[in-house]
Amino acid sequence: MNNVEFLEIIKNSFKIFLNLESEKFGKGSRSNEKLKPLHGQIAKDLQEYLGKTFKIKSLGYGNGKESKIFGRYYEKTVDISITKNKKDVASYGIKFVMQNYSQNSNNYFENMLGETANIRTNKIPYFQIFIIFEKVPHYDDKKAFKNYDIISQHNLDKYIKLSQDNADIYFHTPNKMLFVVVKLKEKEENYKFKDKNEYIEFYKSIINDKNLMQYSNKISDNFDNGIILNDYENFLERTCSLITGSLK
Repeated sequence: MNNVEFLEIIKNSFKIFLNLESEKFGKGSRSNEKLKPLHGQIAKDLQEYLGKTFKIKSLGYGNGKESKIFGRYYEKTVDISITKNKKDVASYGIKFVMQNYSQNSNNYFENMLGETANIRTNKIPYFQIFIIFEKVPHYDDKKAFKNYDIISQHNLDKYIKLSQDNADIYFHTPNKMLFVVVKLKEKEENYKFKDKNEYIEFYKSIINDKNLMQYSNKISDNFDNGIILNDYENFLERTCSLITGSLK
């Protein structure tokens, strides 16, 4: 899967999310159905790259089930697990943020640090993929549209610092991270939706627009070696090299 195809998989996950939100009483954000095409295709790519001697488990791939691995402190269900000769050799965590980012920004980051430390201190490489829209809709408790959470330098500062960490020293740092920022086509410039339903219905109506999504160029690539911006192909190659290299 190249970078263009990766964007199409992100689009497919967004499409499933929209359908679940409108058809199943707003359960799209909690359902794992939207994750299957994304996780499954990444798992397939890993299998093709690493070869048949590795066993990979993920939603949307193989038996379609996630797997638990043993961290240093607790057992953790991971998005993608990789084993060889029945031994855990690596895992991937994937986060796709589609709404209400600002109120959860620090929680996402802190949870990522904690789960990474738990796994890596048990001598298992851990990689992260973080996907977010350039402008994330923010709703109140009654699903009225409040504003957009717009990704800013302030949001990125902690990730830039993370990218500078030496992963051999700081075990809360992923061995490698892919940070993806997606620009969505807008209804009108600075248009404010009335509520969540209007947002959902608008994007359902243009979901097949070939210009619906593109990689954002709003974010400057100030990341150091630990984080790769908007380049899935590079991330896949480098993480697989780290996995095979760790087994030599």
